Amino acid sequence: MKAEIVFINGEVITVDEQNRVVDCVAINENRIIATGSYEEVEHTISNDTKIIDLEGKSLLPGFVDAHVHFTIYGTNLLGVDCTEPHIQSIQDLLVDLQKKCEETPKGQWVRATGFNENKLAEKRYPTKEELDDISKEHPIIIIRTCNHFSFVNSKALEVANINETTKDPNGGIFERHPDGLLTGKLIENAHMQMLEFANYTPEELRRGMGLASKEFLKAGITSVHDAGAYGDGADTFRVMQEAVNAKDIKVRIYAFVCSLTNSHVFVKKMSESGAITGLGNEWFKIGPAKLFTDGSSVGPTIATREGYTHDPNNYGLLYYSQEEYEQILGEAHAKGFQITAHAQGDRAIELLLDCIEKALKKSPRENHRHRIEHAGIASPDLQRRMKELGVVPIPNPAFIHVNGDKYSEYYGDRVNVMYPCRDYIDQDIIAAYGSDAPVIELNPLLGIHAAVNRQSWNGQAIGENQQVSILEAIRGYTLNGAYASFEENIKGSIEAGKLADFVVLNESILECDQDKIKDIQVELTIVDGEILFDANEQKEKVETVG
Repeated sequence: MKAEIVFINGEVITVDEQNRVVDCVAINENRIIATGSYEEVEHTISNDTKIIDLEGKSLLPGFVDAHVHFTIYGTNLLGVDCTEPHIQSIQDLLVDLQKKCEETPKGQWVRATGFNENKLAEKRYPTKEELDDISKEHPIIIIRTCNHFSFVNSKALEVANINETTKDPNGGIFERHPDGLLTGKLIENAHMQMLEFANYTPEELRRGMGLASKEFLKAGITSVHDAGAYGDGADTFRVMQEAVNAKDIKVRIYAFVCSLTNSHVFVKKMSESGAITGLGNEWFKIGPAKLFTDGSSVGPTIATREGYTHDPNNYGLLYYSQEEYEQILGEAHAKGFQITAHAQGDRAIELLLDCIEKALKKSPRENHRHRIEHAGIASPDLQRRMKELGVVPIPNPAFIHVNGDKYSEYYGDRVNVMYPCRDYIDQDIIAAYGSDAPVIELNPLLGIHAAVNRQSWNGQAIGENQQVSILEAIRGYTLNGAYASFEENIKGSIEAGKLADFVVLNESILECDQDKIKDIQVELTIVDGEILFDANEQKEKVETVG
């Protein structure tokens, strides 16, 4: 078989069983047909073959982001982005919100996302009164970067029928002043409930997904495990499949059965429909049934077995009871679903492991690959149970870089078992890495950097005992991600017969300084044998416009 494209003279990191690093890879249509030295792939070259000289740069399997909120990432691009460099204060944000209100019809939602009080001059949250001063005719919502808190104005509370007599939902809080008046801050499930009212239209969802697809390709991500969005999960599923079929989405999707609002309703609906994990094709597949167990690691609202280091009487919160988890996820398991839950604290992880263990005893199944999303504080006893039960944890190494200083403050020595990538490898536990974007930056190279270096953004060591090698970190962002979605036989490594999904970097990742990994850039992204992102073409376009 002759190749359509052959990449030569590169650092081709295969992520195969031997962790081979070779020079060349040949593809025909959407499949890899040969790898190795030039002599080993030369027989695939014809007069019609396109030769791409990598000039020593790294070529890797396309990144698999095993936990990301694809739809939310895209819809966030439709509103005010709090991470824009010019937003340095609450006042800067209010100015942008005012502009957005002026161009938005009265009565329609005005949204801001990516808010992080620690990055602003005032180091505080916006108040309901400040948002009311902007508009009392537009419902306004500002969503914190963790997606577990929000801040709203009086109009938003009115639209959602929330007032001083409204009771807090299970797993959530409508924050109040000492006199009982609402502050406008919504915590955990209270925030999730507000998003039922501040949801996006199908047209907005479709537009956001298209924008997200382009950004993911720029980051070298060729497959995503979409961990859920706001609103009715069935609506999001339908729009996503339409966008995939229309090629508006050009990355591969493994879609969780999850909604950030009342996920148990969507899980039950899907369990009763007859569809199960794995239904679909190479572009769109149904993934695991997912619930939320606890909250945000940097909130902090995660459920811990011991009190927080900075607040010993605080043990976080849980969304559901043990019995509710066992009923909802146990039924999903019995009907054939892979199951998972957002579980950050050790108490939450223990609850989920208990649920999985009971589900397997009641309805035994081999190769279930049940997951734990995040698995933040994963102490040795919990790791042993993961191994025994065949559970796949999905850590977020980049959280260490972004939030490490706060983790040390909140959890003390427990940082030594937070997102414990080294322990997972040593315990022979397959762990797949995810960014959790838009909670933090999308960039997989930041995740690899963080797993290798285990330092916060300002250089503070955070659990150095959990450092891994560059090749090990790459495996976490490629083949292990494919394993977590039962797809390691078709992608995740560069081997003959697998899908031609690659990322080419602008230098050698194995030869660069370890503390510079996060600065490496994506040069090419190839999906299904087609170059869908070329940084040099993008640069030429910018220069032409300039």
